[in-house]
Amino acid sequence: RMSGTANNPFQHIVEPLDPKNPDHQFYNLSKLGDPRYDRLPFSIRVLLESAVRNCDEFLVKSSDVESILNWKQTQTQTVEVPFRPARVILQDFTGVPAVVDFAAMRDAVMKLGGDPEKINPVCPADLVIDHSIQVDFNRNQHTGSLLFRSDSLQKNQDLEFDRNRERFQFLKWGSKAFRNMRIIPPGSGIVHQVNLEYLARVVFKHDGFFYPDSLVGTDSHTTMIDGLGVLGWGVGGIEAEAVMLGQPISMVLPEVVGYKLYGTPDKLITSTDIVLTVTKHLRQVGVVGKFVEFFGPGVAQLSIADRATIANMCPEYGATAAFFPVDEHKRNTASSLSLLLCQVVELDLSNVVPCCSGPKRPQDRIPVSEMKKDFETCLGAKVGFKGFQVAPERHSTVVPFEFNGNNYQLSHGSVVIAAITSCTNTSNPSVMLGAGLLAKKAIECGLNVKPYIKTSLSPGSGVVTYYLKESGVMDYLSQLGFEVVGYGCMTCIGNSGPLPEPVVEAITQGDLVAAGILSGNRNFEGRVHPNTRANYLASPPLVIAYAIAGTVRIDFETEPIAINSEGKEIFLRDIWPTREEIQAVERTFVIPSMFKEVYEKIEVVNERWNSLVAPSDKLYTWDTNSTYIKSPPFFEGLTRELLPPKSIINAYVLLNFGDSVTTDHISPAGNIARNSPAARYLTSRGLTPRDFNSYGSRRGNDAVMARGTFANIRLFNKFLNKQAPQTVHLPTGETLDVFDAAERYRQSGLPLLVLAGKEYGSGSSRDWAAKGPFLLGIKAVLAESYERIHRSNLVGMGVIPLEYLPGDTADSLGLSGRERYTIVIPEKLTPRMKVDIKLDTGKTFQVLMRFDTDVELAYFHHGGILNYMIRKMSEN
Repeated sequence: RMSGTANNPFQHIVEPLDPKNPDHQFYNLSKLGDPRYDRLPFSIRVLLESAVRNCDEFLVKSSDVESILNWKQTQTQTVEVPFRPARVILQDFTGVPAVVDFAAMRDAVMKLGGDPEKINPVCPADLVIDHSIQVDFNRNQHTGSLLFRSDSLQKNQDLEFDRNRERFQFLKWGSKAFRNMRIIPPGSGIVHQVNLEYLARVVFKHDGFFYPDSLVGTDSHTTMIDGLGVLGWGVGGIEAEAVMLGQPISMVLPEVVGYKLYGTPDKLITSTDIVLTVTKHLRQVGVVGKFVEFFGPGVAQLSIADRATIANMCPEYGATAAFFPVDEHKRNTASSLSLLLCQVVELDLSNVVPCCSGPKRPQDRIPVSEMKKDFETCLGAKVGFKGFQVAPERHSTVVPFEFNGNNYQLSHGSVVIAAITSCTNTSNPSVMLGAGLLAKKAIECGLNVKPYIKTSLSPGSGVVTYYLKESGVMDYLSQLGFEVVGYGCMTCIGNSGPLPEPVVEAITQGDLVAAGILSGNRNFEGRVHPNTRANYLASPPLVIAYAIAGTVRIDFETEPIAINSEGKEIFLRDIWPTREEIQAVERTFVIPSMFKEVYEKIEVVNERWNSLVAPSDKLYTWDTNSTYIKSPPFFEGLTRELLPPKSIINAYVLLNFGDSVTTDHISPAGNIARNSPAARYLTSRGLTPRDFNSYGSRRGNDAVMARGTFANIRLFNKFLNKQAPQTVHLPTGETLDVFDAAERYRQSGLPLLVLAGKEYGSGSSRDWAAKGPFLLGIKAVLAESYERIHRSNLVGMGVIPLEYLPGDTADSLGLSGRERYTIVIPEKLTPRMKVDIKLDTGKTFQVLMRFDTDVELAYFHHGGILNYMIRKMSEN
């Protein structure tokens, strides 16, 4: 069913790829003879090819092909089309719950009298184990002296394997139990970088047909692959499971914004500076829900890695995909000027300046020349995305402390975490070698990094280590403390590990706004580390620069980065490498044979993974003693009978939020606080805090994840008017942990609602940000707007995404959140219809029900995507 179906009405345009080999075929869209095809944006052509190739007049119809060809008109008409990507990619934090769901779905199908083996991926899927490793060991966890690189790397990898053994054994079972599912073992690299360097096909082959590689993934930064000319984007984990089981993605045809690049960047500019500039620009333009297609002469200035860096940050500017068509590295994209584009915006690369983003959001770009001033402004500003509200008399607070027998001091803006991490930058040789060359010059000038700063280097793949060593810069990175600590997302996903106790005590004593600096893509509050309230995204060379300086309160133009042992002032400009220097090293040492050598060994040299013993049964035998893997309650009581949806009567508001509540706030991935409901549960199961691991690693256990829902310490709930993972139980007025309050409501049989502002669910793709609220008894969310993937996840769990009508907000409607809400659900539903909300105060108003397509409504009628699939798979 994936290609060349017998009922396909477009068989007449199939032709051999090579006349000498008639078995190798492709669908030649130019043979459609339709002039509209030649003017379609390249990204839309990929959707068209998929529709033509998979047309069976059942799941994909001729009318869908016509809708895509007629994109000039349909792009603004919310026209729904199906899309069957070539493959699916998962990382372990979302992959584990997906395999848990599949295992539980097999049980449910069998209970309904169906064949459990029907629950099996039809669409090929790759799962990369990359999100679990933490920075537990680096030089600061020992005597302050530098560990040999291999020691800290091996210790981190050994600890990762030991504490995640249950998860890894479960995934090993999944790789045997399910067809079309390949597991890339731990220690191989970050999912997106492995995808870029190893898994991507560019041209896919299946059953003798050749067609464009395309994919969806369970991580929002799946878009990174668009830099290679492969169309892909992130979807909800639940939606990805449906795709794996053979369902097309139901999507509204997007508008396509053309982004023209021209000019030549300054010799001191990095690709990170370009991407942070693009991120802020496109966030201002407004591209949510759209495709962005890059073209123009400036594209030729960007390597494949540079393009991937820009495409990686696509979720931060809100687009669905950020596509770089295949070009002269393989076609000139200047021809895009003649395409039908809904809008064209431009960037002159010569205007880009060195920059960072923060202190709390990736789109808040700051030129490096203004960092000191901006941070000091943020210190005193009202609490918000650009404010910490520190009293003026406390701006100069200094806290002395002792570390490893030496005296130091911390103040607001002191850097305590400096991490070269994440797929965004570690996939790019230019910035990684730039960091290495800067480290070399810094060491030669007699500079160092204070030993209490937690430094780390977590490359996205073994290729990075290879070329850093071959080029001779690895030793200099290690001397500054940036030794390789593991291959994975690590600090960027919140796995930064513990800070030294004296540092934590100093931060707490002075209530300091300490800083983390990382080469990542996410810096939301509470994500990087609980004790770093200010976090900045920066290029790898700037990560090292701020680590040497020890503070973000520095103007590199006028102040020395440090004074060396000889008393000489060293400025950043003295050690900063130029693009020409970096490119010369890159041309010499980043060569194709490196990639081939590393990836040929990726699935054979991992002895610990290969030695894991896992059961081979098709049905999983659940271990009731496991605190990692647990059969979820999603399908309990599921029957073949389909009941009509009911109105939600007299719901209480569990939480009342403002704008930009992220999936990190809803379902944190990092540290499990010792006083949290999840910690109390784990303690009751006999675990000590050292064994808690992280929320992300425990996504296979619904008991932990339900208790971790809304457990972020930076959660700001209007009911409390402060940051805390708590809420008010409205019937009694008590302040409780969110889970405990939800349990009170559940025991009383009371439905729940969440109120929110703009961009609810922004940030990482996280299925537990929808599963958790579902388990807490939340029936609907009412927000001003949603992040695309999170809205689809809510739909997938049967939680109703409601949206205020234009011009309405909680404030304009006079909502306090303390009212009781009745949401009237009519028997006959249509996409994006208006429904009434009635309050116990007598007030009534209308909202939009954000089921955007007929398919989403079908899922809702079944109580979610997975219930829908179970019922379908149970039919004979």
